[in-house]
Amino acid sequence: MDGGFVQKVIWAREKRAPTSADIIAECERIRAHPAFAECDLLRIYFYDAPPSQAQLVNPIDGSVLDLQATDTYASSVKLQAELKATPDFALRMGDVLSSGWRVSDSSISKISKEPRSLAASDLKPNLRQKGVDIRIGLDIARLALKDTVRSLVVVTADADFVPAFKFARREGIRVYLDTMGRPCRPELIEHSDLRLSPIPTPEERRREKQRRSRERQKARRSTSLDEALLAAKDMPLGGNSHKD
Repeated sequence: MDGGFVQKVIWAREKRAPTSADIIAECERIRAHPAFAECDLLRIYFYDAPPSQAQLVNPIDGSVLDLQATDTYASSVKLQAELKATPDFALRMGDVLSSGWRVSDSSISKISKEPRSLAASDLKPNLRQKGVDIRIGLDIARLALKDTVRSLVVVTADADFVPAFKFARREGIRVYLDTMGRPCRPELIEHSDLRLSPIPTPEERRREKQRRSRERQKARRSTSLDEALLAAKDMPLGGNSHKD
């Protein structure tokens, strides 16, 4: 399981931080697939990186963000600790690199529509995992060469794993792909034997994009209405006063 990918999908779907129960539920969904009715589970490999402990100074307003004090840090530490204690799970840990700040995708979208100066809230930490992809590729090759398994399930949508897929298949291993319903590059589908979750069509992706756009617009309208009602509440009442 490409941990970064899996957690990103769950974040988007559940609108909250992923938990170990979420990860285990995805594994149970895969294990229940008819393709594995006669198979025994060797192990679930979960590839991730420890959360960053960096302290970053926002270049716009000078505020300091201590990543170790964030809810994201706490939830990541809890998730990894619980998965380490889960039977049949093995965590493969890479590293996380902090490269300062970047403009968030949502802010780029807003500024492209209504140009304005950058605000401190437009920036988010620029973090990236290192050494995770190579561990996944090496483990796929190791399992194939040692003839440890006859089938592999890889949960990802990253086309960088195509060479590892091709290698395993040449060694006689059946490679199953699960993208958790997310789109992926055609070559990733081409070099796997079976897709365990549906791959959205271009039309389905278009409709999903429109749905998310409508949800964002609805949320913005709701926020604007709340602000307007609050402003109206704070306004003094009009009219002339009089005495009986």
